[in-house]
Amino acid sequence: MSNRNSHQNKQAARERLRAERERQARRDKTRRQLVVAGAIVVVLAIAGGVGYAVTNMNDSKDGASSWAGDKTLVKPANTTGENGNEIILGDAKAKETLTVYEDPRCPSCAAFENESGAQLRQDVKDGRYKVRFVMVNFIDDLAKGTGSKNAVSALGAALNVSPDAFVAYKEALYSPKNHPDERDDAFAKDSRLIEIAQQVPALKGNKDFEKAVNEGTYDKWAVEMGTLFEKNKIGGTPALLHGDKQLKGPNGNPPMAKESFIAAIDKEFGPKK
Repeated sequence: MSNRNSHQNKQAARERLRAERERQARRDKTRRQLVVAGAIVVVLAIAGGVGYAVTNMNDSKDGASSWAGDKTLVKPANTTGENGNEIILGDAKAKETLTVYEDPRCPSCAAFENESGAQLRQDVKDGRYKVRFVMVNFIDDLAKGTGSKNAVSALGAALNVSPDAFVAYKEALYSPKNHPDERDDAFAKDSRLIEIAQQVPALKGNKDFEKAVNEGTYDKWAVEMGTLFEKNKIGGTPALLHGDKQLKGPNGNPPMAKESFIAAIDKEFGPKK
């Protein structure tokens, strides 16, 4: 072997090693973000027992019902079920349905969307399963504020435009550049929700959407959606369910990272064909 070839081989080996270290560093960073996000939700969940009790006792004063006031329940287009609480997207012929519970202020939901959302959307596009989204608002009770409810109401306005607009808007709300710390009630401001909507082609400059957000057309609907969290005894978000069974990752937590999400889906529905 010539010195030149030996040098080239060593250089190539160093490049492969460097690339692998960079990939590992990215994976480690993602895992740290997911762990931190999960820890925050665990802390919130621990506080949830007291939080819910206090909230329910004071519901007539400053709870979800008071936030929506005496507004009439308006169901967004593209919903079904009692009070419009069924948001089912995908091929109607798909035999299986994956239910996904999310809270707009939830940091773990943002981590899940950014890590595994694209895979979920591809699975739905491929007809592997339908997806039912349940958008809830328990962090408003725990961290205080109205941002979760207000964002769910805005998502209802997006869903009224089209299912694609809903999915794209939800993706925009959870994106790293738009998603606030869960203690920051940024989504309580209609102006902020409309500002983010400008990143979605179907919602950009859409006056009907903006009117619905500003007038709180879907506020009552957002409250009704939120009741499903406690009614169905969901412990935290994100939560992925197939029927009554919650899907779990290898550590017993929701499968948020892409690898664990794919593994959980393959285990539940069988390997992708």
